[in-house]
Order: sequence, then structure tokens, then C-alpha cells
Amino acid sequence: MLALLTRRAKLAEQIAILKLAADDPIFTPEREDEVLERVSERNKGPLPDHAVQSIYREILSGCRAVKKPLRVAFLGPKNTFSHQAAIHRFGTSVDSLPVGTIAAVFQEVEEGQANFGLVPIENSTDGRISDTLERLASSPARICGEVPLRIHHHLLAACPRDAITQVLSKPQALSQCRNWLSHHLPGAKLVEMASTAEAARLASEQPGTAAVASRQAAAQYQLNIVAEQIEDDPENLTRFAVIGPESAKRTGDDKTSLLFEIDHRPGALADALNLLKRNRLNMTWIESFPIPRSPGRYLFFVELVGHQQDVRVRRTITSLEKKAVRLEILGSYARMEPVG
Repeated sequence: MLALLTRRAKLAEQIAILKLAADDPIFTPEREDEVLERVSERNKGPLPDHAVQSIYREILSGCRAVKKPLRVAFLGPKNTFSHQAAIHRFGTSVDSLPVGTIAAVFQEVEEGQANFGLVPIENSTDGRISDTLERLASSPARICGEVPLRIHHHLLAACPRDAITQVLSKPQALSQCRNWLSHHLPGAKLVEMASTAEAARLASEQPGTAAVASRQAAAQYQLNIVAEQIEDDPENLTRFAVIGPESAKRTGDDKTSLLFEIDHRPGALADALNLLKRNRLNMTWIESFPIPRSPGRYLFFVELVGHQQDVRVRRTITSLEKKAVRLEILGSYARMEPVG
């Protein structure tokens, strides 16, 4: 097996040299998705598909790093859910760049300090991530992938449950576990933190303190998992957008994200959305977002099934441009099944 891996890595190195000479991207997410899909199709068990894909993802990540590791920015620190999403997309053989804010993720990509970035775009419990939408509206970075990550929150502590007096975590994590916490720890003080990983670090140092965080954070800070999967919604999911300098190529199973502004008049939004119906395009997401310092004006973020190069999508965008005050294609990317 090691001999085959070495052979593959050498071939990957040669391919990387050819790609650099042709000015082609080293990482093509749609190509890697095809490889992982074929692996699942050929898997006869007993290993489940997600386990086999994880192994192959690390092989791809390691071979990609032979020439030069990708640099990937995400909302840190490490062992947050953003970090998990980055691992699911790129593997562990990358140069990880945890930063303090969503705006900083965009900035790292815009300035070329990172090849790609991971930003949360929406959660199935708490809805849109406003900081991400605000930066998408002004950034030249494009969405080139997605990672729908199942979010499982665990109660971590170095003490028994009956000794817990306060629980630390991000506001979103506390919100997603509010019912469980109120029923099982009604007397505990809930304290908001900047990240779940930071909450876990403090829980490892402060007596009577617990954190709502990931299993990886428990391992890093040597905490006990006092209670598993305490999220109120068992289908809790956060969708992350992969941002980069350009959209992904067409795969045949894609989505496209747009933003547009239309005139403030009766029926304007209905007229715009009717273009999708007319061209038989399925809309998978829509969000309105107030334009800062412009009372009464809104941007609409829309995600639809199809690639911007598809005929029906191109026709819809052309028609929508005629009705919109502003329209931007935020990116096209391969559709991805939930992971985690």
C-alpha cells in the first residue's frame, strides 16, 4: 500500500508541474468530488461510504501537498466547526489559517494570502449568517464550493454534571441547545464566547465550568464528554461556502448563487422570481438583506439548481439583468450532500 501511495504522490507531483506550466489551478474541487463519488459507487463494504471517502480525501490532500500545500482560511481557532468543514473539503494536508472574523477570511482570500476560505452561510436552526452575506455583497471573491456540515454539540467538562455552574459557548451553539440546557442544567449560567474551541479551553481550566463544543475540542483539551449530541434539532446543519478567486467548473450537478436588487414597487420581486419558474429552475435558497445606510432598500440572495454556463441559467440571468438595479453572480459550484 505504501508503494502505491508513493507512486501516486510522484505522479501527482508531475501533474502539478504541468498544471503550473499551463497556469491551471492545482486544486479542482469538482474533479475531487468525482473521484470521491466513484469511490462510493465501487465500495462494497463493510466500511461505510463516509469512512472510505475520508481515507481517499486524505490521500488526495496529501498528494496535493507534495508540490505546495493549499492555504485555507477559516473562522478559528482550530477544532471549531469551521475547521471541521475545512477538513471535510480539503483534508488535513493543508496550511490551515484560522482567523478571528468572517471578514478576515474574505480578506485573506482577496489579498492572495489564502487560496480558499470557509465561511458559514446559514444554519438550519438560526438562519442566515449576516456577516457572510454582508461580505459577499462587496467582495470580489466567488463561491466555488459548499460544505453542508451536520452540527453535533456535546457538553464537555472536567467535572461531573451536578458540579457544573456555568456553560460557555458561541451564542449560536447555546441557542441551538437552549431546550436541552434549560431542562438538564436549569441553574447553570450561560456565558457567550467568541468560539466553541475557546469555550472548551476555558472549561479545561476553570472549576465548575462546561463548554458546548465538538468532540475534537474534547480531545484537544482533555475534557470528558458529559452529554453527547445535545442539540435540540437532530437534523441541525450549517452550510459553509467555500470562497476563492473564481467559480468552479460545471459538473452537471451544480448550484449557482446570485444577488440582486430590484426597484421598490409592487410585484417587482414576484416578477423577478417568475423568471426562474418560466425557465424551470428550482430555487433552493432565498434571503433578503437590508442594504446598510439605505433605508427601504434590500439585496436578495438566491441560490438555484444549475451552473451559470447552463443554457436555462444563462437565459434567466440575462432576463433578470433587465429587471434588476444590480445583479451579481456570486459563483457556481458542485452540489454536495451533508457530511459529518
